[in-house]
Amino acid sequence: MPGKSYVVETLRKAQLLELLAKGTRLDGRRLDQVRKLEIQTGVIEKANGSALVNLGNTQVIAGVKIDKGAPFPDTPDKGLLICGAEVLPLAAANLEAGPPDEGAIELARVVDRGVRESEMIDMSTLVIKEGKWVYAVFADVNVLNVDGNLFDATSYAVVSALLTAKMPKFVMDGDSVKNTGEMSPLPVEKIPVSLTMASIGNTLVADPTSEEEAVMDARITLTTDGQGHICAGQKGEPGALNPEQILTAADWALNRGNDIRAIIREATGHA
Repeated sequence: MPGKSYVVETLRKAQLLELLAKGTRLDGRRLDQVRKLEIQTGVIEKANGSALVNLGNTQVIAGVKIDKGAPFPDTPDKGLLICGAEVLPLAAANLEAGPPDEGAIELARVVDRGVRESEMIDMSTLVIKEGKWVYAVFADVNVLNVDGNLFDATSYAVVSALLTAKMPKFVMDGDSVKNTGEMSPLPVEKIPVSLTMASIGNTLVADPTSEEEAVMDARITLTTDGQGHICAGQKGEPGALNPEQILTAADWALNRGNDIRAIIREATGHA
């Protein structure tokens, strides 16, 4: 994923640091302000659920496919959730075609962890026959345009796609699995919302742009569950975050998370 893979002009970096010292940013936002978030659902006709997210100029599309599958050996009484992510070569000027790099793998894992650890879906209800057949939920993401903060844009797309997904009803027919042709919503219990923040010269900013990511010292992503709990976190980049920044990040994640959750609820019809 793009970030420090390109050189930021010294003058631009100095301008950014000067603005941050005054409590503002290159695009005029407050330090804790998130860019405009737009969500469209039902954008992939053949998917069980889908969503297109625009977070500022960052654009991500997610599709959900639900099928039957064999459970993991250590969780025979739970369904499967598998997240995948790919940053398309056309999404940024410095990207090259090829298999997913470490950044795309981390992106999928962070989003997967937020959904899983929040217990968004009651996976124990996605069992057809314990130990043999369960529902398998696949969430696949394509990043269409990069302008910073892929973690949150991807998370919002996956969560919105899951909230609108319909699952086929499978039943056992002897030793085989039969699709009844009926459809029902996924058993959603919570709406996880992530907030990614960057530390730049000891100043914390929410929802960083590509320019801000290019000069950040550290990054932290916190996911909240809507019930006042932080359920997942991921720290990135070699720099450190001091205790005050960690507490500020937690406060922002909880408060901005509620604002974003309201947007997701409205876009998906989950009032």
